[in-house]
This record gives sequence, structure tokens and C-alpha cells, in this order.
Amino acid sequence: MSATWDFGVSRELALVERRIREAVASDEPLLTEIAEYVIAAGGKRIRPTVTLLAFKAVGGTAVEKAVDMAAALELVHSATLIHDDINDGGTYRRGRLTAYRKYGIQEALVTGDFLFTRAFGIGGKLSHEIVEMTERACVSLAEGEIRQKRNLGNVKLTREEYLDIITRKTARPISASARAGALLGGGTLDQIEAAGTYGLNLGIAFQIVDDILDVIGDDTQLGKRPGTDIKEGTITILSINALEDGTVIDRSELIRILRKRNRPWGEVHTALRMIRDTNAVEKARADARSFGELARRALGPLPDTEARRHLRDLVDLVLSRQS
Repeated sequence: MSATWDFGVSRELALVERRIREAVASDEPLLTEIAEYVIAAGGKRIRPTVTLLAFKAVGGTAVEKAVDMAAALELVHSATLIHDDINDGGTYRRGRLTAYRKYGIQEALVTGDFLFTRAFGIGGKLSHEIVEMTERACVSLAEGEIRQKRNLGNVKLTREEYLDIITRKTARPISASARAGALLGGGTLDQIEAAGTYGLNLGIAFQIVDDILDVIGDDTQLGKRPGTDIKEGTITILSINALEDGTVIDRSELIRILRKRNRPWGEVHTALRMIRDTNAVEKARADARSFGELARRALGPLPDTEARRHLRDLVDLVLSRQS
């Protein structure tokens, strides 16, 4: 398995980065500075990677449109991170002050809008089908964010409701990345559908692992303090699992902490310890592996190429990541 996230598409990812840098250039220096600050935080670039690999997996060769699509989707993702941090009151992302903490809420909001606009400026030049695909992913993301906010502190949140939220917020945008890559690569309808199914299940697995790391991860690797979900009131599969395993812990105490409007870090650490004392992490890992396997199986209709093998390897890296 590749040790990095590029999986044979490092040259194309460099083109994506260049396209993003070109897109965030503005006549207003502060706007450019904030946009570059957000983008420089990096991240996994999983969406561009999936787009490029799906494109190659169906035999795509003229990579320019795939690069544009990958850049547009990453700009959308960066914009949503700015808005998420403001909504959540987040202080750090990937080890750096969040944009609104560094530059101010108004400036960060405008920058998020700027990134969305630049994204659609790039993606809007592609086919009508691609534009609709991107629109649906963005609408789904917004709906997921609202549903998550509505359920802050909701200890009655079910596994199905949790999966619906992360499907909308994380999985459908990754699915759109894969579908767009396969479409731009000239894939058949079956191959485009297979790529979308792959991306959907990969995205669910990715988010479950993200939620696991928020419970057991190391802050130096995560770039933020573990327990951020609990601090913000976000109920994840870990809390759901722990509450279902009530014979091991003081369930009423965990419920009390999760329901509170404001949770001091001392209580957050108490909740983390209680969750770790249950089988919550093991059950969540099993879920992530199951969705990872669904992602692998979805690749069946794609040609047996190096890019398809890299898509399988990407599942393994998502499941084993530590940050």
C-alpha cells in the first residue's frame, strides 16, 4: 500500500494545487491571504485523489477537466470547513488557528463565500451533469450540517440517524468526486454508478474513523484536542455505542455530560474515559471495516487497472489512518 495519499497521481495532484492557487488569487490581498491560509493547512486531499483515480480507472487520458473538477470540489470542501469552524466554535484545525480565530468571523465568512464562488466558477464550465452532481452534493452537505446541529446533545440519536448525517456531510461529496471522475474519464453508466457507490462507502468509513480518532487519537497527530465532538455536543457512533453498552459504565453520568449545554474539558475527559471503557471503539472499527469492504466490492465493474488497485489501497489507508 502506498505510504502517501497520492497513489500514483502526484503529478495530477500538483496540477490541482496549482489550479486552486490560481483560483484564490484576488484583487483584495486580505482575501487571498485568508484563502491561502485555509488551503495551506492541507489535509488529506481525499476528494481530489478519488476524482483523479476514478478518472484513470475508467481509462481517462485528457486530465485537464478532471484536474478542474478536483480543484473545484476541494475549494467547496475548504469553504465548508471555514463555515463549520465558525458554527462549532472551533479553535484549531490541523494544528493551526481556525481562520475566523485568526482573521475574524466576518472576514472568514466572506472568504468562505469567495471559495464557493471560485469553485462554481471552475465547475460551471464543465458539463450540465457535472454541475447538477456538484449542486446535489452541496445541498446534501448543508442538510447534513443542519441535521447535526439539530441533534446536538441528543442522546436518543440512533445509529441510522447518525449514518444519515455523515452520509450527507461527508460521504455524498466524496461519492460525487468519484462519480465526476468516472464521468469525465468516459466511463460507462455502470462504471460511473460503481465509482459513486465506492465513494459513498469510502466516505462513510472515512468519517467513522475520524470519529474514532476523536476519542482515542493523539492531539499532535490530529492537530486538535481529542474530545472535540463531545465538547461541541456532537453525538457520534462512539457515544451511541457506549450508551448501548450501559452495563459497563455509569450510563446516567455519560448522558448527563452529553446533554449539557456547556461541557468543561474535565467532564469531556470523563466522558472519553467512559466511552473507551466500553466496546464502543471496537464496534465502530467493525462498522468502518464493513463500509470499507462495501467500497472495495463496488469496484467490480471497473477495468482491472493500476488506478483501480490504488482505489482499493485507498480504502486500506482510510481504515488504518492515525490522523
